[in-house]
Amino acid sequence: MGKKRADLKKEKQKATPLKKVFITLVIILGVILIGAGGFVAKTYMDVRSVANKVSKPAGGKREYPVGQADKDNIENGKPFSVLLMGIDTGDFGRKDLGRSDTIMVATVNPKEQKTTLVSLPRDTRTEIVGYNNGQLDKLAHAYAFGQESMAMSSTEKLLDIPLDHYVWLNMEGFEDLVNAVDGVEVNNKFEFKQDGYTFKKGKNKLNGKEALAYTRMRYEDPKGDYGRQDRQREVVEAIAQKGLSLKGISQYKDILRAIEDNMQTDLSWDEMIKIAMDYRSSFSTIQQETLQGEGVWIDDISYQEIPEVELQRVQTILQGQLK
Repeated sequence: MGKKRADLKKEKQKATPLKKVFITLVIILGVILIGAGGFVAKTYMDVRSVANKVSKPAGGKREYPVGQADKDNIENGKPFSVLLMGIDTGDFGRKDLGRSDTIMVATVNPKEQKTTLVSLPRDTRTEIVGYNNGQLDKLAHAYAFGQESMAMSSTEKLLDIPLDHYVWLNMEGFEDLVNAVDGVEVNNKFEFKQDGYTFKKGKNKLNGKEALAYTRMRYEDPKGDYGRQDRQREVVEAIAQKGLSLKGISQYKDILRAIEDNMQTDLSWDEMIKIAMDYRSSFSTIQQETLQGEGVWIDDISYQEIPEVELQRVQTILQGQLK
């Protein structure tokens, strides 16, 4: 069962300390192992075993505010969309669903050989489809109220696009995933300190703990939480690109362990294979966007209100990539 609104109001309104960089496109890091491993029997079986363990239908009651998604998109080689969530559940044994504290939508377009990645503010005030007759609340609460299905339906309503699939990552696994790809390189825009680490302006090579700190900072950033989202996406892209270039089986096993322990998706094994074989070039170009909101306080709760012009801008981008 999801949480009630009253329970969530008791929690701190600020984001939990960022264990929470969402590893978007993490599913790609798993499926590319097949192509890179040359279908060696042991590698194939390891990947398939993990894929089957993390593949589960969306929980909760699914509603389709903008029309039902086409489940054959991937099979037919068409563009597809994915809701990507970083969940703050902590250990999987907890009964508490947690919230989707990091939320992104990815569209993957094989014709244009491009992936578009849009970050959505967790505090976006929007209709929660299927909850209290469409009550307005924070987008991050949709998962807590109604699992993956309510999160997908509410995001569809907001962006006016169908969502074909979901992927969520338990943010406890972020550090392991960065280490599994032997660290990432980022291009820092200005020097700052966070959690005992100093990040120089320019290129920095980061391990898991350092990457976590790098993506956590927001108070010294002139752009605030939006600056933090920029660094989240930067690390996400670095992980995806590093994973695509890996050649050692030992790194693949580390990636598999991180994925198995911390990820869930409704993508099937066959769909993962299809992505690995036919969509790989779509990840060579990643266009990053942010849905920009304005801070407001309503009933002593902080939200991000999205101006209509900004919402239409992002909707147009995503709709264009799904044609």
